[in-house]
Amino acid sequence: MVDVQKKPRETSSSLIRRFTQKVRESNILMEAKKARFQEKDPSRSERRKQALERNKKRREKQRLKRMGRI
Repeated sequence: MVDVQKKPRETSSSLIRRFTQKVRESNILMEAKKARFQEKDPSRSERRKQALERNKKRREKQRLKRMGRI
């Protein structure tokens, strides 16, 4: 967590500039951006379902090819 206290006789714009600089140095924003698009790995059962679906589509395509429809 970044904590910035206003110094005596400090303008609001310089306070914001100092805060922005501290945030940039701490890499908080970069970590948040990375975590935003990070997907969790599928479970074993989900991977198995996906593999079965791929095989089913592949077999159907081969069947249609043998029949001359593709």
